[in-house]
Amino acid sequence: MTTTVNVAGMTCGHCVSSVKEELAEVPGVTAVDVDLHSGGVSPVTIESSRELAPAEITEAVAEAGYSVA
Repeated sequence: MTTTVNVAGMTCGHCVSSVKEELAEVPGVTAVDVDLHSGGVSPVTIESSRELAPAEITEAVAEAGYSVA
């Protein structure tokens, strides 16, 4: 399954790494791709083996220090 969310506040490669790392820890997530729009809203595409609850995604992004826009 593919889920795309918009994440606000990322500005650099370290930001991207943090978000990818936290999302990768969500059970069922198989891949994470970030299209960085520095300082703006960046689309994040999540591939998973199951349907992800919005709260799981929001929590993982928040753990990395960002918010779902």
